[in-house]
Amino acid sequence: MRDPRTERLAKILVGYSTKVKEGETVAIEGESAAEPLMMAIYEEVLKAGGNPIVNVSLAGQAAMFYKHSSDAQLEWISPVAEWMVDNVDARIAVGASVNTRELSGIAPERQTLRQAATGELMARAMKRSAEGSYRWCYTLFPTNAYASEAEMSLSEYEDFYFGACLADDGDPLSAWKLASAETHRLAEWIEGHEEVRVIAPGTDITLGIAGRKFIPCDGEHNMPDGEFFTGPVEDSVQGEVTFHLPATIGGREVSGVRLRFDSGKVVDASAERGEEFLIKLLDTDDGARRLGELGIGTNYAIDRGTREVLLDEKIGGTVHMAVGASYPESGGTNESAVHTDLVCDLRLGGKIVVDGTDFQVDGKFIV
Repeated sequence: MRDPRTERLAKILVGYSTKVKEGETVAIEGESAAEPLMMAIYEEVLKAGGNPIVNVSLAGQAAMFYKHSSDAQLEWISPVAEWMVDNVDARIAVGASVNTRELSGIAPERQTLRQAATGELMARAMKRSAEGSYRWCYTLFPTNAYASEAEMSLSEYEDFYFGACLADDGDPLSAWKLASAETHRLAEWIEGHEEVRVIAPGTDITLGIAGRKFIPCDGEHNMPDGEFFTGPVEDSVQGEVTFHLPATIGGREVSGVRLRFDSGKVVDASAERGEEFLIKLLDTDDGARRLGELGIGTNYAIDRGTREVLLDEKIGGTVHMAVGASYPESGGTNESAVHTDLVCDLRLGGKIVVDGTDFQVDGKFIV
């Protein structure tokens, strides 16, 4: 019997996040462990009058690909993937890993080669999204692997995850409309200012935001959601930042990351774990050593780190910064095949200062 929260999450993804309309082509992509949610999404797309296309990847497929592919195969782009990026009206993707560390043994340069090869596809998708001709949303389906990373039982993780998505609400679409109000208020407050300074243990960094747009994120592209972000002025970033929460990136853990910026560029980088992979990521291309995003979390239902950036970057009381590509709709111009988010926790002795005014102190907004 299907968990009713799975059905509510599907309704959110189709009816609220991507707003599927009659006659639209909708790509539904996910890992095989996500079958219950993907079937519920498929049903909701049909009820909305959309034309669903389902693409399922198998458990262990990614590890097999990186183990056996030649460089030419790593650089090959599927014409089906190109058609999807250029033609579908909406895309709903579901992560459902059964082993979040399956790529830990893969040479980092093979992953960066693949990222570089798919960079142009990502840029096309981001451009269509900014233009409004392409809607997308990414979510997870709870698995034992995600629960283990978050140091929870599967049952605990399901309650935690569905709660963060508001899928335990009897009227989840209305709940998300209400939840978006505060995110929009904060985004409107900060937009139009000149500079953001972030101060925390191991962190004192300034980012220029003059002329940049802050995008409130209220469930359209990520589920769960709860942040507002911009693309900082590319050559403005100055100082040092420590990212307190570990992350699983490309199947391997990266933690204790410190980056030092000068005139917008990473000039020194270190990590307590995963440093070799981090350096190779930053060396992917010229844009990978600049920030493409500054994001500020607003979802206080996510109250702990899970090693899954989809959730951790939304934690109320944190900021995240992404090295690599900017989202064009924010006004950012940085281009890269990389877009990797890292999270800095401000809840214990941190603050955000905007043009000299305290915006957030110890993880609580005070404006």
